[in-house]
Amino acid sequence: MASCVEATFAQQKADSLMHYLDLSAKNNPTVLQKLDEYQAALQKVPQASSLSDPELTVGVFLSPMELISGNQVADIQLMQMFPWFGVLKNAKDEMSLMAKAKYESFRDAKLQVFYEVQRTWYELQNVQQEILISEKNIELLKTIERLTQIKFKTGAAGGKISPTLSETLSNAPGGNTGMQTMGGSSGATQISASTSMPSSSMGSSSNDSGLAGLYRIQIEIGDLENNIALLKSQQNTLIATFNSFLNRPLTTTISLPEDLKPDSSGMNFSNPSDSLLVNNPMLGMLKYEQESLNAREKMVSRMGYPMVGVGVDYSLINKNPMYTSSMNGKDMIMPMVKVTLPIYRKKYKAMKAEAGLQRSATAHGYQAAANSLQTDYYQALQSYQDASRRMILYESQGQLAKQSLNIMIKTFSASGASLTDVLQVRQQMLDYDLKKVEAVANYNTAIAWLKRLNANSQIQ
Repeated sequence: MASCVEATFAQQKADSLMHYLDLSAKNNPTVLQKLDEYQAALQKVPQASSLSDPELTVGVFLSPMELISGNQVADIQLMQMFPWFGVLKNAKDEMSLMAKAKYESFRDAKLQVFYEVQRTWYELQNVQQEILISEKNIELLKTIERLTQIKFKTGAAGGKISPTLSETLSNAPGGNTGMQTMGGSSGATQISASTSMPSSSMGSSSNDSGLAGLYRIQIEIGDLENNIALLKSQQNTLIATFNSFLNRPLTTTISLPEDLKPDSSGMNFSNPSDSLLVNNPMLGMLKYEQESLNAREKMVSRMGYPMVGVGVDYSLINKNPMYTSSMNGKDMIMPMVKVTLPIYRKKYKAMKAEAGLQRSATAHGYQAAANSLQTDYYQALQSYQDASRRMILYESQGQLAKQSLNIMIKTFSASGASLTDVLQVRQQMLDYDLKKVEAVANYNTAIAWLKRLNANSQIQ
């Protein structure tokens, strides 16, 4: 299956990861959801700080009411209620602080998406490097295979080659450069015991440079090819995961740099400090929630005081021809005052107690989140330090294994080393190369984790 990863080397931008982070900030549905929630919370501020709507009451008499001063035909009342002093201010403070809490939630969601994008990015790079290393090792094994075939045929030419052995070589896939498949390995057991192969040309063991050695090399090639297939399958899964964070088709091509290099951001990571608690958006959200509940507690306390209403009553009066009073037909205006009587105190006490308990619960949640944050920081710091050590170790070990392998291949070609030793050193070199790229990926991921905990992102 063709890979969806496109490695662009010279043309690849140095800030390609930054490009994907920018896309995730603009397109990720979780980030957009939190942004909409924050903007919706902002709309609650003018709602909470506004007076209740005035009440207009209009009454029309179907038959005019006869009065001494005329006939009343309609009655109009307009009333505006005012809460106790400070209620609107505290309500506005509560909603403003809740909006700030929503903004911190938005920041936290964005930082989490940034971390997930970076973590998946480094996993993709790790898989890509493992595929490249495995492919290079297949080429190396094929080189060792050709050397083994040359030694085998050279040794066979120095003695008597049995008909069975000659037939095995002639039937091997690829002619002189190939070898028989595992299904035909029975031919190797039919080699005549009288076949003479000089020990000087065959190395330390005839099995090392004979058909058994060729079969062993092909087994390792098959294992590497299978591992590459598994890695490409894993790569496709990671591509789908990566694209899901960007909210785009899951098979969209991703551009990766050729090399996996350690993050050189130059940040100084140490034990958790007070700034860790100050900058973290989740703690900021809980802090604003706690402050908003404090404002709510003050608001409900003042809601237990009377509300005052001010209004006017306008009576529309027509003239009555039966009366000659100077007030006849003159409309009446009556100022009005309305006061609520909050005598049922249980609900106000319960509302105040509810706000106090919620504020206490939020305080406990803040402490729990702070403890968890510091624990996570120590874990991320340990991963960072461990990956740093492993990068140095595997770089050194890999260089030694590579030099040792080069020497042993030269010695093997001169019939001075056994195939078993060559393959063992090659396996060591492969292991160190794979461990090194894994350590670099873990190192970069640990840095991304530490930045996430420190609320440090490349895009704000």
